[in-house]
Amino acid sequence: MSVSFDQINMGLRPHLPFWQTARFQLSLKQPLVMGIVNVTPDSFSDGGTFHHVDDALKHAHQLINEGADLLDIGGESSRPGASALHADEEWSRIEPVLQQLIAMQHPISVDTYHPINMQRALDMGVDIINDIWGFRQTGAIQAVANHSNCGICIMHMHGNPQTMQRNPLQGYAVRTVGQFLNEQIQTALSHGIDPHRILIDPGIGFGKTVAQNFSLLQHQDQLLQLGYPLLVGWSRKSFLGEVTQTSVDQRLVPSVSAMLLAVERGAHVVRVHDVAATVQALRVRAAALQI
Repeated sequence: MSVSFDQINMGLRPHLPFWQTARFQLSLKQPLVMGIVNVTPDSFSDGGTFHHVDDALKHAHQLINEGADLLDIGGESSRPGASALHADEEWSRIEPVLQQLIAMQHPISVDTYHPINMQRALDMGVDIINDIWGFRQTGAIQAVANHSNCGICIMHMHGNPQTMQRNPLQGYAVRTVGQFLNEQIQTALSHGIDPHRILIDPGIGFGKTVAQNFSLLQHQDQLLQLGYPLLVGWSRKSFLGEVTQTSVDQRLVPSVSAMLLAVERGAHVVRVHDVAATVQALRVRAAALQI
């Protein structure tokens, strides 16, 4: 019988010290920086900038040089209002990029909710599947369960990208998100997925109001009570623009500030566009903690 989110007590389940992925065992003793590579024409912050294979590869190399611990490759925009993409179209965008990046021997995640593309990516040698739908699509959990070691990231999203900001979540987001994540964790475990392979993501900005997003930050410790490492993505989100009155290309400081607050509250992996600034901020934090 699964345990509800409200029944979990702090300290009952210790956090896991590493994240097991297909090719790498990633230590979680220090925050990991996941660099975003959008191979899309319509992402909210950099749509079209890295749509061509050569541009995406150049950007990926730059992020690694700036200190990204792993890369997250996406072929479909999940911005509010974005249209759904056929799995084959998504794969046509990311396959040539993945072919090149996997050879670099650097941890690679694929941002997809299409089970067929999960399988294709894993067959190619990808390390992690990052699913905005939290593996709710038919066949998704089976696709990752059939792999012996790949890492998975379970994210909460209210509604879908087409409607999520027109009809945002109602009520206390922390409880709703926590309950969903706990249920999906139990589903993953019931399919034989080792706990060390699982990360959770509250889905900042995915169908939440401005207040709910900041509530998830303020009460992030409640999500950590689930006992699994936490990935967060605050980078350049529109609600940061709302509270700072900045356009998407002016949100570096708000993004890094939110990232540091999340790390201070226990986040293990941060998904970001601006890798260099993020790495520098984390190095300052690490230096302060050593004194």
